[in-house]
Amino acid sequence: MNSQQSMSKNHVYRHNCLKSAQQVKFIHVKFTARKIPMKSFQRRYMPSISALRCFEAAARHQSFTLASKELDLTQGAVSRQVKELEQIVGAQLFRRTGRQVALTKAGSRLATDVSAELESLHQTMMRAVSAGNMSSTLRVAVLPTFATLWLIPRLPDFLERHPDLEVSFSTRLEPFDLHSGNFDFAIHFGKENWPNTEMQKMFSERMVPVASPDFVAQHGFLSIADSGDAPLLHTSSRPTAWQDYMAYIGHTDRAYLTGRYFDQFSMVIAAAKASLGIGLLPSFLIHGDIDEGKLVSLSDSWLETENSYYFVTPIDQEDTNVELFHAWMTELTA
Repeated sequence: MNSQQSMSKNHVYRHNCLKSAQQVKFIHVKFTARKIPMKSFQRRYMPSISALRCFEAAARHQSFTLASKELDLTQGAVSRQVKELEQIVGAQLFRRTGRQVALTKAGSRLATDVSAELESLHQTMMRAVSAGNMSSTLRVAVLPTFATLWLIPRLPDFLERHPDLEVSFSTRLEPFDLHSGNFDFAIHFGKENWPNTEMQKMFSERMVPVASPDFVAQHGFLSIADSGDAPLLHTSSRPTAWQDYMAYIGHTDRAYLTGRYFDQFSMVIAAAKASLGIGLLPSFLIHGDIDEGKLVSLSDSWLETENSYYFVTPIDQEDTNVELFHAWMTELTA
């Protein structure tokens, strides 16, 4: 073999070695990129719905036994599901003392979030079922007294006009995230201060004093001005309402802090009908009772408070069914 042939063979050899090295490097890089696929990563940290339900029930009852009875599972099955969740989280969720269990700090935080997510999933499925039944369900967050005494009694009219729609009510007392709660709209009482929403005012709150006919006859007065020391009925959420009203009508010598206190307007209305005292109530809640003679107004003067009732929707929401409901309510409150 001459020197030229030897150099040619060496050149081919080095070329092949370099090519092989490049292929190995390429294959190595390609293998590394696929070493931990994202889907596998997500599956690793995504527990089963069964595990979440077992954990939520055990956290709510603070008992594996009660959770197993609620879910119709054995106690051992609930325990295994919770252990699976603990392995995923990497932390102990319960402190076990004999037959009793208590949430750890990590468990308490997780329980709050899991409970909200399961409720959201439940509502999502309910909406899907509703859509599958060829109807749509409006999910409404509403104040309990407003719903009970004003909205629900008028609801048959709306459902008669729109038979393909259903309405689901849930109680909410404070502003919240409408999107995460899966609500289409809310009825809010207060000021125009709900973040990330569109608020449309429906009407102001006008307070009037009322009592039952029997109570008026028993105490021998015809108006609030000559009611003497007849007991007053208070709403806990409006602690200064009577004071503000008395100052408004110039009747400042009347004792306004004494009387009976109740948590909600519906209780004050019931107490007034039962002749327990004089109630100071929003006029729109008692129109029907006054018309039916169950209550009598004790003054032509009403006090308009600083708060109002609002129709609240998520910002930039476009929903024809919600617009139909708002138009209907606007018609009623005009």
